[in-house]
Amino acid sequence: MSTPAPSLPFDRPDPLRPPAVYAELRGRAPVAEVTAPDGRRAWLVTSYDAAVAALTDPRLTMTPPGGGTAGDTTLFQDGEPHTRLRGLVAKAFTPRSVAALRPRVREMADDHVAALAAAGPPADLVAALAAPLSLQVISVLLGVAIDERERFHALVEAFGAVEHSTGDDREGVAEALRAWNEFTGYAAGLVAAKRRAPGDDLLSALIRVRDTGDERLTDDELVGMVATLVAAGYQTARNAIAVGTVQLVTEGLLAGLADAPGRMEGVVEEVLRRLAGVIAEPFPRWARTGLELAGAPIAAGDLVLVRLEAANHDPACFTDPGRFLPGRFPSGRPSPRPHLTFGRGPHHCLGASLARVELAAAFDALARRLPGLRLRVPPEDLDWVRGETDAGPTSVPVTW
Repeated sequence: MSTPAPSLPFDRPDPLRPPAVYAELRGRAPVAEVTAPDGRRAWLVTSYDAAVAALTDPRLTMTPPGGGTAGDTTLFQDGEPHTRLRGLVAKAFTPRSVAALRPRVREMADDHVAALAAAGPPADLVAALAAPLSLQVISVLLGVAIDERERFHALVEAFGAVEHSTGDDREGVAEALRAWNEFTGYAAGLVAAKRRAPGDDLLSALIRVRDTGDERLTDDELVGMVATLVAAGYQTARNAIAVGTVQLVTEGLLAGLADAPGRMEGVVEEVLRRLAGVIAEPFPRWARTGLELAGAPIAAGDLVLVRLEAANHDPACFTDPGRFLPGRFPSGRPSPRPHLTFGRGPHHCLGASLARVELAAAFDALARRLPGLRLRVPPEDLDWVRGETDAGPTSVPVTW
């Protein structure tokens, strides 16, 4: 008698660790049949090598067969439309532009931690650092005027509620829709203002950029990019700072960073390795044609779910994956098996470099100014909010 396919979502007793069933499935087969939350059959990818293969295989796409990309103005599409849009965006999101932001991000992080220290304990790390720093960075990135930032921040917070609304909550869905419409209306106005008076910011750069055919981003695409940048640059960055700090404090590694700045790069990479799945899961893939993936017979139209968190805890790739070991990513040396938190292949996260800058700035400021930071509650007692693609603690009570 065949064993029934396990059903998603899996239980997660510890929000900082992957569900135990990932390891169980990976031990039997790196690509296993599961039942998705909506009841459909799906394939769950849990090994590192299978995840890399799935993320780089052009036969596995972001849109279901027959779904098409007509009218899609985001990067979450496939083929020529995705190649065109990503190529245009990448011209503005250059290493030079990110490097130019680094001193400013460090200054902002230091200001927030200085204010936190001056106010004295106790405090909420999310409200005092993670959320305001992430909002400030995305405001600067998009060139939001200082006198507009209070309104922008309120819209971003309301926009974040869209993801946490469910079909069973009619009032919540209606409120989320209103927030979405208000946010996109603001974004359209911001795009129009930047067209009239460009500044030294990423949104202005996106407006100016052209491809080799003298083509530029449409207004709808620019509004879609603003929404994407906010979702990735605020919600996930806020959660990454909060969860990463919890990890460092729990491991007793925060104070030591101030005395060994050369370790920061490895610390950030290890934080990121342990974040995937806790704060985000990649979008599902769909098989355009039949294929074999790590021995699993994937049929055309099948749903494939790549679990980056499981891949980042694959013992075949990362020795003792449950331990926090910054030394597994030596500073200044490329890793032969880098983590997959930012994905791989054509949909690799364009904001990866900026995310690293933001995390390093937050951790450095905390290590220098508040080396004695500690949690006021056990990590397992933190309250978490989860959406389709993002999750993190609602607050992190700390003292020092």
